[in-house]
Amino acid sequence: MESIHHVSTSSKILFGKVRRMVPPMLEKFHKGQLGRVAVIGGCADYTGAPYFSAMASAKLGCDMSHVLCERSAAPVVKSYSPNLMVHPILPSSDSVKDPKSIDASELAGPIIAMLSRLHALVIGPGLGRDGVTLQVVAEVIKEARKQSIPFVLDADGLLIVTQDPELIKGYKECILTPNVVEFGRLAKALGVQVSSQAELDTKTSEDEKISKESDACEQLSRALGGVTIIQKGPHDVISNGVTSLISSVQGGLKRSGGQGDTLTGSLGTMLAWRAAYHNKLWDSGEKDNDQDAQNKEDVQSELETEGKRMSPATTLLLAAWAGSSITRECSRRAFEKKGRSLQASDLTEEVHPSFLSLIGEPEGSKTHL
Repeated sequence: MESIHHVSTSSKILFGKVRRMVPPMLEKFHKGQLGRVAVIGGCADYTGAPYFSAMASAKLGCDMSHVLCERSAAPVVKSYSPNLMVHPILPSSDSVKDPKSIDASELAGPIIAMLSRLHALVIGPGLGRDGVTLQVVAEVIKEARKQSIPFVLDADGLLIVTQDPELIKGYKECILTPNVVEFGRLAKALGVQVSSQAELDTKTSEDEKISKESDACEQLSRALGGVTIIQKGPHDVISNGVTSLISSVQGGLKRSGGQGDTLTGSLGTMLAWRAAYHNKLWDSGEKDNDQDAQNKEDVQSELETEGKRMSPATTLLLAAWAGSSITRECSRRAFEKKGRSLQASDLTEEVHPSFLSLIGEPEGSKTHL
């Protein structure tokens, strides 16, 4: 059982709640209804990250998985899998005449034109630090926020936020996935005091260490106006500044590069399914809940109550927790098979088995004809 911080609800109940958000497999659905997710990232130097993220999204079960990447990265990403839709529409300094004088909003136009067709964005895998690219992506973030499209920020997507926190401050449809170093940079940019890893390692009690990490995650979330943060580590701390969960599903012992991309892709699909849940794409059998969860007690009540629809605040926290748990289970399964040789690609084929093991198909799904 995973330990839960601040919410006295068992992991079994939490996974049951997550299952309520998963669309059942029904004959009436058509292409695209169960998830249209786009990964924004991929440059000349980094082509694996957007692929791993987009494939995790696809393997978890979204219908349409896109990669919006820099022109030079597109043929490489396309060669990895024909299942992904790859669009070479992410500008860079190499693709504009004068990198020092650009209209970032205009350059972002082709990507912005796609937003209305998408349920969720993953921004950052393999993005790189090209100045033109980062300016364009900042414009995409602004427009996604205007259109209330949920998005996940990771890697160099987090760098954009570190440089300009106002881009996402107060936007509740956002999930950040920083590692220890990235978390520290964000905290410093926002004036949040956090304990160093060395200080945490000297704590005599694991509970005390977790409490310190949770408090820091909550503080950073509040400083950003309540965005949801997954602080990755030996256990993942998930907080929206009001309520925090600890995802401590056992992971593998190999820390190869690229494992975090499975997390972002899984989160993309969970956010797409969450949208379908709130749009009442299917009859969940739950009664409408007119009151949104505003505090810790409200969220806990929704997690413990059966028969009522969950509010967006609760489902976003659950989506983050589920994505974290699935990724950790993927890592555990892959490490059992590969051991020291484990690579990020080994996690990809574990996404669906991990989903079935932890969450399972919802009631009413037709998985066999």
